[in-house]
Formats: sequence, structure tokens, C-alpha cells
Amino acid sequence: MSAIASNVSRNLNDLALLVLRLSFSLLMLTHGVPKLQQLVAGGEIKFPDPIGGGPTASLALAVCGEAVAPVLLVIGLFTRWVAVLPCVTMAVAAFMVHSGDPLAEREPALLYLAGFTAILLAGAGRHSIDGLRTKRPE
Repeated sequence: MSAIASNVSRNLNDLALLVLRLSFSLLMLTHGVPKLQQLVAGGEIKFPDPIGGGPTASLALAVCGEAVAPVLLVIGLFTRWVAVLPCVTMAVAAFMVHSGDPLAEREPALLYLAGFTAILLAGAGRHSIDGLRTKRPE
């Protein structure tokens, strides 16, 4: 492969990782921000407790996976480590909270799990804070 083709391929891969991080993270925030608001507002919390820590603890963990982690993923900071949070959150949602539900209701959690797993495996790419901190061979 020529140097130009290799460079184009690398640039397209970095752009694809940016699109993946932004799309999944920004869409996840639409689920996480309302949960964050519920957690901050206080009052009685009614939230599933699939891991047995109580509704408040479960909600706080969901906020970490659906609101805090996506913000860090948007900017690409500690990407591989942070991607674990939404992966675990979506695995719990798909396989515990919605375990008895039809596939159509589990599908969003499974799709998010697939996307965040891809981010976990691939990393942030060059268009990220992580990418600025690491030198890539030319």
C-alpha cells in the first residue's frame, strides 16, 4: 500500500472513531441526563435495583454509565477505561433489567452495548484528547 493510501486509510479510521464516539455518546446522554436530574432533584427515587444495592445506588451507577462516561467519551479522555462504564450499564439493562422482555425492548440496550464495546476495543482515535497525548507512527 502506498504511503498516501495508508495515510488516507488512517485518517478515515480516525474520522470513523470520532463519529462512533460522538453518535453513541450524545445519544446516550438523552437517557443519562434525565436520570442525573432525578438523582440531583432528590425525593423518592423509583428505579430498578438489579444488583441489590438499592434504588439510589443503582440510579447513581446508571448516571455514571449514561451521563458521566458519555461526556468523557465525547472529548475522548481515558476512552478505553471510560467505555467500560456504559458497557456494564447496558449489559445490566439488557440481561438483567429487561431479561424477560421481548427483543424489541432489549434492542436499544444491546445496540448501545455493541457500540460502546467497539469504542472500548478501538479506542478514541486521533481526534480526541487521548489522541493528542499519544504519538502515532507516520
